[in-house]
Amino acid sequence: MKVAFFTGPQCSLCDDAEALIAQSEQATTLEVTKYNIREDTGLYHLYAVRIPVLKREDNGQELGWPFNLNELELFLK
Repeated sequence: MKVAFFTGPQCSLCDDAEALIAQSEQATTLEVTKYNIREDTGLYHLYAVRIPVLKREDNGQELGWPFNLNELELFLK
């Protein structure tokens, strides 16, 4: 599964989210592409106060912080 991971520089919450992604049962099959929202004005306006945010590329669903491992697993199913 392909997932976009919207993040920013020096974002400790993003680090926490990344750690949860690594713990996921599906971590080995995930294709995660990180996007630094500071590098794209459009992304910055969409996600500035919401990062970290995961977005599934197959259906466009988003999961914004805060989320826990159980919520992440449900999102990825």
